[in-house]
Amino acid sequence: LARGIRHTAVRQAHRKHEPDFHDKYGNLVLLGGAAAFVTVWGYVLTQAGIEWGLSPVGRITPKEWRE
Repeated sequence: LARGIRHTAVRQAHRKHEPDFHDKYGNLVLLGGAAAFVTVWGYVLTQAGIEWGLSPVGRITPKEWRE
């Protein structure tokens, strides 16, 4: 049994490997996605006009105390 499994593994290892989509374009797709991610978030963080109110200091004024 072990000899048959080993024989099958060797036969598959020597089989000619044809490049599939991932072999051909995998890194290109990854780099394209990373570039799109950086571009979109770069725009959102700098140009979208969002006011990033991370600190309330100086903006919250206490109300007058009422008895």
